[in-house]
Amino acid sequence: MNWIKINETLDGQPKYRLKQINEAIFRNLISDWDEALNLPLALRQELKEKAPLTINAEMIDSRKGKTTKAVVTLDDGLVIETVLIKNADGRNTVCVSSQVGCALGCAFCATGKLGFKRNLAKGEIIDQVLLWARELKKRDEPEKVDNIVFMGMGEPFLNYDNVMGAIRALNEKDGFGLGARHFAVSTAGIVEGIRKFTKENLEVNLAISLHAADDDVRQSLMPIAKNYPVKAIMSAVDEYIKKTNRRVMFEYVLIAKVNDNERDAEDLAKLMNKNPLYFVNLMTYNPAGKLKASSAQATEIFKNVLVKENVRFTERHSAGDEIEAACGQLAGKKAE
Repeated sequence: MNWIKINETLDGQPKYRLKQINEAIFRNLISDWDEALNLPLALRQELKEKAPLTINAEMIDSRKGKTTKAVVTLDDGLVIETVLIKNADGRNTVCVSSQVGCALGCAFCATGKLGFKRNLAKGEIIDQVLLWARELKKRDEPEKVDNIVFMGMGEPFLNYDNVMGAIRALNEKDGFGLGARHFAVSTAGIVEGIRKFTKENLEVNLAISLHAADDDVRQSLMPIAKNYPVKAIMSAVDEYIKKTNRRVMFEYVLIAKVNDNERDAEDLAKLMNKNPLYFVNLMTYNPAGKLKASSAQATEIFKNVLVKENVRFTERHSAGDEIEAACGQLAGKKAE
């Protein structure tokens, strides 16, 4: 969606037109301006020509029926991916991308192998949510988007303004109207971004892509960790918790013979037990390259350490491995 073109088209129009457009796009979930019957015909035709609402996407369902991936082709021909996840409780979570590709080059992430192309505009981020909202509305028993997580392609805090602009637009009560607590932003540990995020007047959830409590191990997986040691990240996280009193999730993908031994678990436990508002999201790895998922035995030993040390954690098995849509591993094969 090109909000610049929409605003240009509204130049000279009554101020209430923007409210009508927001209602048509975010409430009625129109996919064509012809459906915006609250607008004059001439304005609809002009908007249709200058700012079409079509989203060019190909859907791929998993056999398990828990996830659907959409490969979205942008106006410039570049490709991104977004995923709809059906949670066990029946809620729908949309995982969105914030960049085309990624510059961080994490060893476990297929997206990083594509390199960085560009940031997504605010409208391109919003479009990913609208795509799924429209799809859910079409079902025999219409559903809605319940949660939005920035855990797709790219590092959200390296596209900060557009990410926050999209969140504010989707949170707007006269628009899409999704509560701030239903958003989560995951960062690889961009300290400046965390501190800036802390100052936002929004109760949006924060997640940290951690994957190792030891700096050396983390640096072997995530080159960006050389600039942001664990101690600096935790200091910024503590500032966020002090201001918001909100829990922070630490994502930890178990990778065979890299970060899954007892010492790794003990290091993680020691780190997590420093604050009762820390909790771990332990994830099964969806292999992307030479790295391998931890064995069932290693995983069980790791979990037993966390249990023994009273670490608060949840365990998530990949729901998107069949469609290459596991968390943080969107591959964008059409872009290769």
